[in-house]
Amino acid sequence: MELEACIRTIADFPRPGILFRDITPLLGNPAAFREALDAMTAFARAADAEAIVGIESRGFLFGAPLADRLGLPFVPVRKEGKLPAARLTVEYALEYGESRLDIHQDALRRGASAFVVDDVLATGGTALAAAKLVELLGARVAGMGFLIELDGLGGRDRLAPYRVEAVLRLKEG
Repeated sequence: MELEACIRTIADFPRPGILFRDITPLLGNPAAFREALDAMTAFARAADAEAIVGIESRGFLFGAPLADRLGLPFVPVRKEGKLPAARLTVEYALEYGESRLDIHQDALRRGASAFVVDDVLATGGTALAAAKLVELLGARVAGMGFLIELDGLGGRDRLAPYRVEAVLRLKEG
């Protein structure tokens, strides 16, 4: 299946100059969604992950079924103030602003290997913040998996030396 055909590009969303990659057509196509999950499952298995860390919110769409397929714990990384128990917070820069991410302090055991999942890799700031949270807990990042990598925005370079995998690589612009 041609997965790229299942990604819709919306110009000037959420603000002028941004090309938004809408994954809802892929999510609405069971065969395409399964194929994407198959690829991400292979990435996480090759990384020898012991837990799947999904970044809010679209990372949950891939991370939770991935964890289920592999029989691994799913760890949500959420926007600030959304987790109820004791948590760690990091601040990071977005392409269009700043934000914070949280993880529960007991989400990963010290030394565990975690595979970080999100839908799109653009500049890498959100994934880097999630990796920092994993490492603050004493765990290690075994790798990162994305549905889409936007070439030309430097995300992969910014995430070095982490292992980065993407199902699709799309040209930005």
